[in-house]
Amino acid sequence: MTDPDRSTRQAGATDAVLTLPGPMPDGPGGVTLGLDIGGTVLKSALVAPDGTVRYESRCSTRAQDGPDAVLRTVLDHAAETLAKARAEGEDVRAVGIASCGLVDEDAGTVVFSASIQWRDLPLRRLASEHLGLPVALGHDVRSGGLAEARLGAGRGHRVVLFVPVGTGVGGALLLDGKPFPGSHWRSAEVGHVVTRPDGDPCPCGQRGCLDTLAGGVAVARRYNERRGTLPPVSGAEEVAKRAAAGDPAAVRVWEEAADAMAQTLLTAVTLFDPAVLVLGGGLSQAGEQLRAPLRRGLERRAAFQALPDLVFARLGERAGRIGAGLLAWDLVRASEGVRT
Repeated sequence: MTDPDRSTRQAGATDAVLTLPGPMPDGPGGVTLGLDIGGTVLKSALVAPDGTVRYESRCSTRAQDGPDAVLRTVLDHAAETLAKARAEGEDVRAVGIASCGLVDEDAGTVVFSASIQWRDLPLRRLASEHLGLPVALGHDVRSGGLAEARLGAGRGHRVVLFVPVGTGVGGALLLDGKPFPGSHWRSAEVGHVVTRPDGDPCPCGQRGCLDTLAGGVAVARRYNERRGTLPPVSGAEEVAKRAAAGDPAAVRVWEEAADAMAQTLLTAVTLFDPAVLVLGGGLSQAGEQLRAPLRRGLERRAAFQALPDLVFARLGERAGRIGAGLLAWDLVRASEGVRT
């Protein structure tokens, strides 16, 4: 199948063959379909047993038309992709879905997603009935972390902490290549660790969460507030560029964000003891401008903690859909009695 998505991939993503850790000579054949549902874009990929991505596509979620429209978009896009794959001889074994929001993976339910206004949606059942295939449901950040742990920057490490920094700050803990969601599907929510108790209110209901200091929306807002009546910047990427150029207000806001991240991530290191901390998301494109002050902040605060390697994600914005495909392969292997 052709790949219409190549021209729109995030910098840093790779077209190279991706492989799971270790040989799998007796593994199943065919492919799985991985879907990554974001607030505005739905992304899909056909994923082979060894992690090779054979086809990728994307479309709008139509979130502006309401939650029912998003569901129809997801199901129709999946059905169309399956039809195209089968027409070209692909054996699609299962479907994996990674959704934004709060996801109960055991129940197969999206409990709540603010960006697409889903509440208590039994997505796994609805998708399985519509597509006629077994379906695995996961969280978008945990699915992205799964892909990075098995195929990307965390490969070869038993304990991986994945921290995407984009609109907000996400987190996923991976143990032996598997997501650890916690008892209530809220594990590793580093963006909502209270970092400044007297800080700004957060939409989650707390004050001073890391998101209010280091998320992309917060970085842009804090910079615009410091500049007063000047024309505002539209995003944190522009703040990063201005900080690199020496703009005092941008430097200050960027340093505050990195310092808050260091404080919060040291708490995560203390609790989870990861071997590697994988930085992803749009703001990770700032490279050493983000990693260097973050490393300094961790080193300055660390006492007995063993600091993890700080590395950048390798799969870019492809991680969520690839991880969803891997979740589907885990489901296939479990049904065949193969341990993952």
